[in-house]
Amino acid sequence: MIRSIIRDPLFLSKKAEAATKDDLYIATDLKETLAAHRHECVGMAANMIGVNKRIIIILDEDQMIVMFNPEIIKTSKKTYVAEEGCLSHPGSSKETKRYESVKVSYLDENWKKKIKTYTGFTAEIIQHECDHLEGILI
Repeated sequence: MIRSIIRDPLFLSKKAEAATKDDLYIATDLKETLAAHRHECVGMAANMIGVNKRIIIILDEDQMIVMFNPEIIKTSKKTYVAEEGCLSHPGSSKETKRYESVKVSYLDENWKKKIKTYTGFTAEIIQHECDHLEGILI
């Protein structure tokens, strides 16, 4: 189901709760909602569609990847300043510091643990969406 994008800063500033297997259905809603906004969006967190759970979806080379309980476990030392926007804050953008690469531990849609290193723009997307899970708004 395509869900509405939440813009309430009070809701978005709450720290997300751990996802469980009962939350697997949210992956479908995230995929459909991201697909509907693909012309303006490359990732989203579950709280952006009204579900305060630790779930994100990212586009990595046109492939949608859903991450349950993602945790950035290692970052590169190199950083850069990115100009980022967000569907939850339409029409605005903000400069923020990002790491060039991140190693992420997460559960996939089969509830299997994955650990993968991402670089460049994909790493930036993951950092942005993980910020959402911590209640950090750019």
